Amino acid sequence: MCIKNSDGLLSVGFIIMEIYPHLRKADGLLSVGSVKREIRSMSAWNSWYHVTGNTYGTWVRGDRRGWREWKHHEHVEGDYKHPPPIEECEPAYEQSLRRMKYRPVHLNHNQRRIAGQGIIEKLVELDIEIITVSVDAVHYHILARFRDDQVRRRVGRAKKNASHLLSDHGLRGTVWAKRCRPLPIRSREHQLNVFNYILDHGKTGAWTWSFREGLYWLKGSTKQTDG
Repeated sequence: MCIKNSDGLLSVGFIIMEIYPHLRKADGLLSVGSVKREIRSMSAWNSWYHVTGNTYGTWVRGDRRGWREWKHHEHVEGDYKHPPPIEECEPAYEQSLRRMKYRPVHLNHNQRRIAGQGIIEKLVELDIEIITVSVDAVHYHILARFRDDQVRRRVGRAKKNASHLLSDHGLRGTVWAKRCRPLPIRSREHQLNVFNYILDHGKTGAWTWSFREGLYWLKGSTKQTDG
């Protein structure tokens, strides 16, 4: 049976419910989060993701490198390769600065190492397969397999663990920007390109790690195997 909306077109929600009935909630409605995870998993090769994010206050609404509104409530032209006009950025950027509760966070070399190791430790604890990570002054990159496609939730816990470790070493308060950006890996070739791209951040001062090194900072740790 085909279900159409008022325009005579198929409703994406109903199509997904027909194909994935397990996404229905108890009241018979779709769970938005479940739908998003299902769509991401359909596009991620073997559940691999390239996850990126920032430290607090270092890429905010109105940034001249471009930005995206939360849930795309407002369309914003351009991106970091083709930035939007400055006159479109300044009002939003000034508003972002006024709303910030803390100073932007820039990690020094030692803090990058601590943060990276904290992220890796928690993801390993959560049985996430990781093959490379980089952390620089304001960005992090993770290449990992999230078999349950709960990318933001798992990375959120990893960032929280990194924050605790950084606090123990003197960096207290909010460290990370909210959320992260999970980019589905499309193929083995794409995975290899991202792997090398992340490790190349070491050439510009980032702390980097790959599965080949194992968890060398933990006593009695064993290396992860490539899978």
